Amino acid sequence: MSKDDLIGQVETFRIEAREHLATLEESLLELEESPEALHHVDQAFRAMHTIKGAGGMFGYHDLSQFTHYLESALDQLREGGLVLSSEFISLMLEAVDAIKSMIAEPAFTVDQNLLAQALLSRLRRLVPNLDEQQVEVEASSQAAGEGPAIYRVRFKPNQTTFTDGFDVVPILRELSALGECSVTTKTEAIPPLEQFESSNCYLAWDVVVTSCASRSDIEETFMFVEDDWSIGIEKIDLQDTSKESDQLGELLVSRGLVTPQQVDANLSDEQRLGKALSEQGLVKGSDVNAALKEQQATRQLKQALQHNKVEDTVRVPAARLDALMNLVGELVIVQARLSQYSHQHHDETIVSISEDLDLLSTELRDQTFSIRMLPIGTTFGRFRRLVRDLSNNLDKKIQLVTKGAETELDKMVIDKLSDPLVHLIRNSIDHGIETAAEREQLGKPECGTIQLVAEHSDSNVIIHIRDDGRGLNRDSIYAKALSKGLVTAQDILSDNEICQLIFEPGFSTAATVSDISGRGVGMDVVKRSIQELGGKIDLVSTQGEGTHLTIRLPMTLAIIEGLMVKVADEYYVLPLGLVEECIEYEKSSRTSARCQRLVTLRGAQVPCMHLREWFDVDGVNPTIEQIVITRIEQERFGFVVDEVVGQYQTVIKRLGKMYEGIIGFSGATILGDGSVAMILDPVALIEALEAPLNRVQPISLN
Repeated sequence: MSKDDLIGQVETFRIEAREHLATLEESLLELEESPEALHHVDQAFRAMHTIKGAGGMFGYHDLSQFTHYLESALDQLREGGLVLSSEFISLMLEAVDAIKSMIAEPAFTVDQNLLAQALLSRLRRLVPNLDEQQVEVEASSQAAGEGPAIYRVRFKPNQTTFTDGFDVVPILRELSALGECSVTTKTEAIPPLEQFESSNCYLAWDVVVTSCASRSDIEETFMFVEDDWSIGIEKIDLQDTSKESDQLGELLVSRGLVTPQQVDANLSDEQRLGKALSEQGLVKGSDVNAALKEQQATRQLKQALQHNKVEDTVRVPAARLDALMNLVGELVIVQARLSQYSHQHHDETIVSISEDLDLLSTELRDQTFSIRMLPIGTTFGRFRRLVRDLSNNLDKKIQLVTKGAETELDKMVIDKLSDPLVHLIRNSIDHGIETAAEREQLGKPECGTIQLVAEHSDSNVIIHIRDDGRGLNRDSIYAKALSKGLVTAQDILSDNEICQLIFEPGFSTAATVSDISGRGVGMDVVKRSIQELGGKIDLVSTQGEGTHLTIRLPMTLAIIEGLMVKVADEYYVLPLGLVEECIEYEKSSRTSARCQRLVTLRGAQVPCMHLREWFDVDGVNPTIEQIVITRIEQERFGFVVDEVVGQYQTVIKRLGKMYEGIIGFSGATILGDGSVAMILDPVALIEALEAPLNRVQPISLN
């Protein structure tokens, strides 16, 4: 096994460990909120057990020993030997933080060792008989409240297992720790001495495990070798009694020790099958005994075999997914070129090929999208710990309510969204929510609430952050803006415009700088980060009642379905997910440039923007123009164009720095003929239109 391969295996362990730590942290927080929900203890125990076992396999012996004590404490908690307390939860969360740094290297540093000893010292004061409990926990059940089950585990390592750095013994120890085990070593594959290679592994193992563990616990034992070893796990369901227990002959055949024909030839009323087969040298006595043990166990538990297959998963670096998405984007562009060429030359064969390629490229695009999409709950989970720790530090009582954690976003968007959300939640905790005493005086519930909600809206994802705190102090904001020269005394600003001033660089009304927020940098960075993701952030605040922040984000930054339109000789693309309908109208009287108009559509007035006027396009307007009606949240808005070309699968190309500050564009795309079309940002265009004082002229549609 090369050094690079070994590094890759260890890095896989670290990634898996971080995922289990996230599960552990979430389970502890859930347990603190709902102490009666003991299944959270089981989840925490299972996560800790997996980290311990995997750590031992990869040489993290210090970590394995440390987590063994933590596992013992969790086991005592679920067995009723320990009363749950906030102090215990806090200590376990501190241990989670410690483990995050401990997985960096196999051996503890001096500081890490001191930290581990300090945590264990505190744990011993909370958990009676911790050291004695450590001896018992290895045989502990992995699924509290479940009866025993039998698992038939068969595994055959590949021949290079030993040279790859893997050892079978830790696997067998892990299985033994789950319950009673019967182990049979299969030696049939050992070659003659002249062909024997001492570095190769020729053995296989059959293990019958009687345990309260779940199937996933058995599978986790093989989590780092599942791609390289041949592994079979069969669980015999206690509830299924529709079949007789396996006969000895069937067991021997299933183990690959004899053929069905050999079993049939030796079936006799006068002689036992096992004895007959062993006397003929067809099987070893140890194999017969192992099969008899399994037969006895299945009969005692009255179970039948149930074959369960686990969905295969493959870990792929994010960079490869990004490269794949880029290639898919280029394929879409090539497909668009072929489609345009086929229609220009009226070749039915090429048109047919182009249509087939269009279907395949669309399916490939959708599948690639689905690989990159993750539930936003992966980000929401970390905020529960943040709210808990900061509220304790500030002596406030705050609960975090989340909704829509299953809402999916592009992984790239989620990764870049995390830091802005952290800052917004920190602000709500530090500046928004009052102390319990203040809330009581104001007649509010003692416990403040922060809501974090995600939802789909057309082709976007909307994230709401609400708190029921004190809201923004407009007088304080306005005074600070005056002192910083952001506004003048002559400026007349609405309440909402005053609130938006907090997004100005370096703006802060905090009287003192804290470790939590109020350093004068942040809200402007938050806004810029959201804009870089192609999104926007809005803020509404009511003094004394709370603040509501709304973040609108595109689901992906790579490819969108668009509606191509034409203005003069230029092509533009509108996001199709925002388009409600297209209508046409004859040109009516016009006013000066950049005016806002209203169209009467089925009795309702809809504001619209004339893109020819907005972009200062010269030339004569067509007699009949088109209006693309979009719907953004609950509001409709129309864009007047010369022509609606049709639906277009749009590969988004980010604009360079020279285009920074240009309003109304979210990117560009390459058309089939190689020319460039700008992708319009309807939300930004509407905001830009509403910013100045615009005249309104009604237009009536027949």
